[in-house]
Amino acid sequence: MQKQLIECVPNFSEGRNLGVIKQITNVIESVDGVKLLDVDPGAATNRTVVTFVGEPNPVIEAAYLAIKKASELIDMKQHSGEHPRMGATDVCPLIPISGISMEETAEYANKLAERVGNDLSIPVYLYENAQKDKSRDNLAVIRAGEYEKMASKIESKKLLPDFGPHTMNFSSGCTAIGARDFLIAYNINLNTTSTRIANRVAFDVREAGRVKREGNPYVGKIVKDENGESVRIPGKLKNVKAIGWYIEEYKVAQISMNLTNFRKTPVHTAYEEVFNSCLERGVRVTGSELVGLIPLSAMLEAGRYFLKKQERSLGITEEEIIHIAVKSLGLDELAPFDLQL
Repeated sequence: MQKQLIECVPNFSEGRNLGVIKQITNVIESVDGVKLLDVDPGAATNRTVVTFVGEPNPVIEAAYLAIKKASELIDMKQHSGEHPRMGATDVCPLIPISGISMEETAEYANKLAERVGNDLSIPVYLYENAQKDKSRDNLAVIRAGEYEKMASKIESKKLLPDFGPHTMNFSSGCTAIGARDFLIAYNINLNTTSTRIANRVAFDVREAGRVKREGNPYVGKIVKDENGESVRIPGKLKNVKAIGWYIEEYKVAQISMNLTNFRKTPVHTAYEEVFNSCLERGVRVTGSELVGLIPLSAMLEAGRYFLKKQERSLGITEEEIIHIAVKSLGLDELAPFDLQL
């Protein structure tokens, strides 16, 4: 029988104090049967993405201990950063890797969420495949308004937590726990400091696109449909979420993307669309970075894509193909990356 393996990728609202991050990863590594794969802190976002893997029960035990430790060490009342956030442990997704279905993974997410809510008094929201109510399974909808608006959303009963208290935990904030497919977190750097330009590029490419406006496409009056809802112009890329922001540590604006289905929208396709949108706006892509892991297959596909564009033979080693992908995507400009086999 194939061993069941799930991956856990919690995002903690601390990216500057390496001592705090180390205390959190220490409790993860203290659990037998769990392997810590990656720790990726960001100073400008003030956020750290941690990746670990193992059999389901050890993984959810490690996740619980990490969420507990983060709640002890991170005070959301003092937190600020570029990335949207609502809690000390902002999100904690579980991803099926082998020998386990999405439905089973979602059950483990519910089990973890119930324990966190009950034992740690943290309001917990289920999202994506762990959430049965599809009107509230979108993380962006749950987190809208971020930490500063969560208390009023709970008090007004507009968005009650699935587990835990129906009151705000002002120290730890709220946490979203879910089950989802593998996601590639991918950022592209521009030769500008303008978040306005970066956001316009993000709106060009992300699936949600932008709201439609009368006259000026950026500041004109928003067009409404017969139900009073904003009309949207879809972006170019399916299964892509994107936002533009300024990264102080690099001194550049950046397009931050989540590729939620890299088989439908590969990383090289996302890069090319951002590259083309930038050219139309008089800016240039200067490099890119991965946050966390990327499947080996995604890098090989990217390398072969660029080799074909160069009209070169594909009959080279995998190492050489990956080298072409890294150079073509500009992944060696700022930060190292990890491949997930």
